Amino acid sequence: MSFYPSLEDLEVDTEAKEQVKQQNLAAAIAVGTQQLGLTSGDLSAPGAAAAGSFYGGLGLEDLMSSYGGLDISERAIAHHFPDTVQQQQISAYRPLAAVTPAGDLGMARSEIHQGVKMVTLAKNADGKLGIAVQAIDKGIFVAFVWRDSAASLGGLRFGDQILQINGVNVAGWTMKQTLKALREAEASAVKFAVRERPFARVVTMQKDSHNVTGFVYKHGAITKLVKDSSAARNGLLINHQILEVNGQCVVGLKDKELKPIFDSAPPSMTLTIMPAFIYKHMVEKIGFKKIKKYMEHKVPTAAIEEAM
Repeated sequence: MSFYPSLEDLEVDTEAKEQVKQQNLAAAIAVGTQQLGLTSGDLSAPGAAAAGSFYGGLGLEDLMSSYGGLDISERAIAHHFPDTVQQQQISAYRPLAAVTPAGDLGMARSEIHQGVKMVTLAKNADGKLGIAVQAIDKGIFVAFVWRDSAASLGGLRFGDQILQINGVNVAGWTMKQTLKALREAEASAVKFAVRERPFARVVTMQKDSHNVTGFVYKHGAITKLVKDSSAARNGLLINHQILEVNGQCVVGLKDKELKPIFDSAPPSMTLTIMPAFIYKHMVEKIGFKKIKKYMEHKVPTAAIEEAM
């Protein structure tokens, strides 16, 4: 099974594979007729398509009966022409053509890895790690990452779920309990077990000739979708907050600050989004002014280095 960055990538690749399939089919017919000593006129004999056959739709029923019930099923073709069939099978699972460039950095920065990772941070001279947390549904989540802090440099991002602190499970803790544990932790090394942004998802879209993907936003939340736009086709939803654009955190930015980021993004643009009601709950105790002024908004360079 193949996964594609966007619906446009799937459609372009499907068309390319169909072309390759037809080329392979034509090559197999040419080889087969040559080995059987047939002419092109023999292949134009009338007849209905052979249901389920490798040459279905080419009118070869008369040919099959004329040559003693010649087996031209996919299995028989695979036996006589293995290279041709193998090439066709491989092309069915590997992308041949794409709209999104291979190694797209926006996708690499935005990727949400499955599983649990370990992150070790050291406090700064003021005894700070650079994160604020929020308790949601008996879990602890990163609700704020200070600019240039240990948390930022260590790769923690808005929406990450903290599972353990120094080997202690935090499920069921309150925000106050978590902050107390962080304050009392040894300054030289605080170890976190983290699951990356479980409430968030990423959507890759393609810009049109007007340099837009087809959505309207207000206060960083998606409010409308343009019919038949790339945003609509690729499953973007309203009432979702935009967290990142090509991996760059935009939480706390004003709409007028978001626009140039969208405008300068490459033709393939990846958004990280979260249901708006969860986002509001995560930031309700922090305050917009603090988020705007102190939140980390740099492009995550670690992700760039890994992708390259």
